[in-house]
Amino acid sequence: MRIIQTSATAAAAMVLTLTGTTAAFAAASPSATADAVFLQAIHQANLAEIAAGKDARSHATSTCVKQVADVLVRDHTTLDSKGAVLAKSKSITLAKEPTSAQQRQLSSLKPMNGTAAYDKAWLKAMSEGHTQALQLIDKELKSGKDTQIKAAAKAARPIVAAHLKMVEGGTCHAMSSASPHTSASPHSSASSR
Repeated sequence: MRIIQTSATAAAAMVLTLTGTTAAFAAASPSATADAVFLQAIHQANLAEIAAGKDARSHATSTCVKQVADVLVRDHTTLDSKGAVLAKSKSITLAKEPTSAQQRQLSSLKPMNGTAAYDKAWLKAMSEGHTQALQLIDKELKSGKDTQIKAAAKAARPIVAAHLKMVEGGTCHAMSSASPHTSASPHSSASSR
């Protein structure tokens, strides 16, 4: 019973961290444009996804979760590199590491390391986090003003959507790639339960 409560708490906390990232940047930078706030928030989301993916590589129990973690690390590292170049060209300052809240939330999974409860909590958090990231991207696509930042959001959307399909509903569906430009056929479809 304690493990189930802990995994639900950890997953919810990780999602709140992603959502809180947007609010934190908006509050901390009232003179920043909505486009700059988006780029900063999605960068924080990338950092959190990269850290979570690396953590799952070491602490997940299922092969499926580890495969998804590999894809997340690879794709979010690529997306973040492109975003960092764009931010630099626009003199937008980006954080160097996940927020302390994001780091604490990832640490909250430690008691579950190496258990099915870890996999379940991680998948749920990734599902909810990618849902939030898509909402951020969609908002940028709808109301963003900077054409380069909107183009980056448009390019990232199918990748983040493919990630969501791999973890949607807290169930693992590993794919060879989240990139829409390569074949994304499932290697395995295994539940983490």
